[in-house]
Amino acid sequence: MIKVGIVGATGYVGEELVRILMQHPQSKIINLTSQSYVGKSYNEIYQNFEEICAHICEEDIEKLSKEADVIFLALPHGIASKKVNASILTNTKIIDLGADFRLKNVGVYEQWYHSKHFSPELLEEAVYGLCEIKREQIKKSNLIANPGCYTTCSILSLYPLLKENLIDEESIVVDAKSGVSGAGRALSLGTHYIECTESIKAYKIASHRHTPEIEQELGEAYQKEIKISFTPHLVPMNRGILATCYGKLKKQISWEDVMNIYKKYYEKEQFIRLMRKDVYPETRWVKGSNYCDIGFSLDERTGRIIVIGAIDNLVKGAAGQAVQNMNILFGLEENTGLNQIPMFP
Repeated sequence: MIKVGIVGATGYVGEELVRILMQHPQSKIINLTSQSYVGKSYNEIYQNFEEICAHICEEDIEKLSKEADVIFLALPHGIASKKVNASILTNTKIIDLGADFRLKNVGVYEQWYHSKHFSPELLEEAVYGLCEIKREQIKKSNLIANPGCYTTCSILSLYPLLKENLIDEESIVVDAKSGVSGAGRALSLGTHYIECTESIKAYKIASHRHTPEIEQELGEAYQKEIKISFTPHLVPMNRGILATCYGKLKKQISWEDVMNIYKKYYEKEQFIRLMRKDVYPETRWVKGSNYCDIGFSLDERTGRIIVIGAIDNLVKGAAGQAVQNMNILFGLEENTGLNQIPMFP
């Protein structure tokens, strides 16, 4: 059994990790930590775990690193780089669901996150944990930077097109929508029910922190630095990411040929589902699952391709992908504990 610790277990992502790992046949949660709920049992905080999980929340990552085989960090940015060091990485594996180890350039991180990075020496060691693309690197690492939710959906949607040099790298536009859980559990006026229901809004226009993450990984695929236009929107639903991605095609190509390119990269990927022609992803068909659905259309009039991706932001966009990373690290089948069929309605 894999002994698991979760730091930051009482946020929405932490709760999703507990939910998935409690049903994982090869893992055992040995410790849950929470700065806000130290001394409280988990089922007091989330009553859906009544008679399922009664761990008492603690706060001691150093002690935990000597007991756990893997530690998940579900923390806001700026904290993990203070907590993780070379000593801890000799004791255990770390899967960080925050942003601290995603960007390889510390200057880019500090520019976009307005926060000092406290462990820049670990950035080269960290592996960007987008499982379908970085699988072989993940297997060899002790420090995994779990991708962001917008980035997971956007990168997976566009990766084959850039890898095969099919679109103009200067033409890329990503228009993405997220459910309110993406903002986290902390109180905020903008995510109060009355403030966000019956409305949709764009936010952090031309300044969202997932932008450089998308550019970094797509640039690596394209083998050239790229810049994109990325605009996120808040939608009054609990879960889900829908990313609509636009790119100018470099040559005329048929729908079937594009599909063959997507199949080249994803046909054997159990968590990526490629849509039939004229069928497009919807967030309701991935809710509660680790799937990423991808569909596309060719606009012959403008010479563009429009790619649509959909994920559950808390699962494939966070906790599910983190568990998928754990499975890779420990040589398990990637779908272990992740076979939940999307829930509907």
